[in-house]
Amino acid sequence: MESSLKLLVLLSCLGASAQLCEIPPANSNLVVRVTQKLLGWIDQQAPLELNPSIYVGLRLSKQPSQEQDDFYLNSLMIHYQQSFSSLALEHQPKPSMGQLALYLLAVRGGCRDIDTRKGSMLVTQLKHHLEEEKHRIGHNHEGYPLTSYYQYSLSILALCIHNKKVPGHVVEKLLHAAEHNLFLHGHQFSVDTAAMASLTFSCLKDSGLNPGLASRISSASKHLRNKILEEETPEGYFGNIYSSPLALQALMAAPSPESELACLRVGGALLKGLQAGAFENPIPLSQLLPVLHHKTYLDLIQLDCNDERVLGPLEEDATTPQTPELRIIRVSLRVQGEFQNVFLHNGQYFVPEGATLEDVMIKAQEEGHFMFGTQTTLSGSFLTSVMGISPRERQYWQLLRAPDTPLQQGISDYKPQDGETILLRLASW
Repeated sequence: MESSLKLLVLLSCLGASAQLCEIPPANSNLVVRVTQKLLGWIDQQAPLELNPSIYVGLRLSKQPSQEQDDFYLNSLMIHYQQSFSSLALEHQPKPSMGQLALYLLAVRGGCRDIDTRKGSMLVTQLKHHLEEEKHRIGHNHEGYPLTSYYQYSLSILALCIHNKKVPGHVVEKLLHAAEHNLFLHGHQFSVDTAAMASLTFSCLKDSGLNPGLASRISSASKHLRNKILEEETPEGYFGNIYSSPLALQALMAAPSPESELACLRVGGALLKGLQAGAFENPIPLSQLLPVLHHKTYLDLIQLDCNDERVLGPLEEDATTPQTPELRIIRVSLRVQGEFQNVFLHNGQYFVPEGATLEDVMIKAQEEGHFMFGTQTTLSGSFLTSVMGISPRERQYWQLLRAPDTPLQQGISDYKPQDGETILLRLASW
């Protein structure tokens, strides 16, 4: 009798532990609007803008419709397979390591077989990327990845979800970075990177693909979970609002009693931000939608390939939307190079309210005395040069609201307020 009671208590505890990171229930209308927003993005994307992250987020939320699914996934497969084929044009840019990893997650989300000739070629390519990054980090861990530890983690995660073993010496580089708190953006701890690495360690721990590293993987997972919890802000975010969705995924995949209340607080803050229209970028939104359905990237492993995909109705809003009055605002734009006591550019520009920082920069370029270059990424335009200056290795153009508040969004998403001064500073990391 006593042993039976102990067993029931144990099973009860195990059942409870799986639910230790919960968020408050989301309004059904809000979830439908988020889903419709992501569905709208996949309907309007050109081939070079195909975003596997959106597809993964939708599949973890029992979307899109089968017709949309077939069309979009086939488009993704054609694009990525052609990009790495021998027939690819020399000047055609190849997807980055992170983009390739996201594509492999999308293939799993679409329940497609990766063990084909073309699929195996892409798996080999991703492993090759990881080996190159491992060599850049170096035997003594004195170097850094050419991309980032975020992409390094994501690549291992994608292979793990397909049950593809990654060599221990590649995993060990990520373990060392986690153990020595090397997940930094500038001089700040990167919650995004820690969350992606935590998801990776959870997958490796559950898969048993690297038994010789099991103890270190378990310890690193606990360490990252604690680091993420330490980064909770007074506003109720892990790091910031845009890093919080992935952080919640990480905590859901590695639940602990310590994270229970934090998940509720951060989940509530995210829902308020979502209601206020904070999410305009597809990447964090596609990471948030699965969380609203209590899913993480690890749920791709056992995804139901025959799930019923029905999007609930959107209840009509009884209020009549008001047409906003057009208002012109003033934004100052300053540029600092390596000599931060000198402004390479300092100008004021008048743009319509609601214009993005990129709109302001285009306006400045049109008026002369300012120039910039960008590269299209899955997250929008990435700033590659300002005033003819391209960052060297381990440098980047930092976006600040003067005097020194880092922007949480990129130039495609951030909308300056009237009277703000935006500072573009060449920074090192």
